[in-house]
Amino acid sequence: VERGAAAPGLWYEKAAPGDRRLGKVVTLAKSKKFRDNHGKVLLEGHRLIKDALEAGAVPQTLFFSTVGHLKLLPEAEIKRASLVKVKFEDIKTWSDLVTPQGLLGIFAKPDPAKMSYPAAQLASSLPLLLICDNIRDPGNLGTILRSAAGAGCEKVLLTKGCVDPWEPKVLRAGMGAHFRVPIVANLDWESVPTNLPAGTQVCLADNNDPDAPAATTSVPRGAGRAGSAPASPKAPVRSSPKAAPEQEGEEGAAGIPELAAQHYYEEWARAPVAVVIGGETHGLSAAALRLAASTGGKRLVIPVVPGVDSLNSAIAAGIVLFEGKRQLLWRHKHEDDRQKLP
Repeated sequence: VERGAAAPGLWYEKAAPGDRRLGKVVTLAKSKKFRDNHGKVLLEGHRLIKDALEAGAVPQTLFFSTVGHLKLLPEAEIKRASLVKVKFEDIKTWSDLVTPQGLLGIFAKPDPAKMSYPAAQLASSLPLLLICDNIRDPGNLGTILRSAAGAGCEKVLLTKGCVDPWEPKVLRAGMGAHFRVPIVANLDWESVPTNLPAGTQVCLADNNDPDAPAATTSVPRGAGRAGSAPASPKAPVRSSPKAAPEQEGEEGAAGIPELAAQHYYEEWARAPVAVVIGGETHGLSAAALRLAASTGGKRLVIPVVPGVDSLNSAIAAGIVLFEGKRQLLWRHKHEDDRQKLP
């Protein structure tokens, strides 16, 4: 192994072309088992790695194809890592990207409690939280996280049953959101309330419950999904979500509370507030409905043209979160205006 200097005091090792040991390390780093057992994650690309370093994530090994890649990163941070120069052809083999950038990094799995999120993100943070329930598609979860960061969510909670947020496809779709908003993963429903601010109202955007009526009157199959309008939005709704396989036989049909439904653009966002987004395969869990009912929450319905299927969960999340942001900012502005009155 040869050594070289990228800058004064910044040394790297040069690996032999086609080093199978390094390829095996990168392959392992992509697996959930590796992430869980070793507490490490694999990041790829300048944007994601730079965001991670600036947020305080700890780099352990950086693989790069040219010294120029290192010059785009904060030098003080990358000095903490082992730097390994490899052939671009090797990175191309290891990469999941269509157009590899020539930069990969293995980091310690970030702890949201120890991260330093961007000042602009913190300044725009709202008392708005997101709870993901059975979001299993990596692309959807990454897009949802990106919307949560864009809307200024205070925190994102992922319940057990969601895809691992550090899976490479989620990271790609998230476009750096992982280092802009705290993400607490793998929660059971009993621990969700302890991760919410006191007094949080929990509302639901039911994204995939074709069997649940959207009003007390009969409606076509599928009208209970997020993206369908109830005949009478303010009427009480008995939600009967399709239980995930691991919940069947445990929840049953009994004990599922009734929740009022309303259009998402009507008033609902009173600080602090949390929105639950259900996955497209299993929909919302009974535990999500019970939590919402215990806080006086509501079902938020996005009306679509009759005959159109329910919205993708990531699209529904974006619509509801940005409407929540609008309502919270409007309320804050009017409270400020009232305080200024003589």
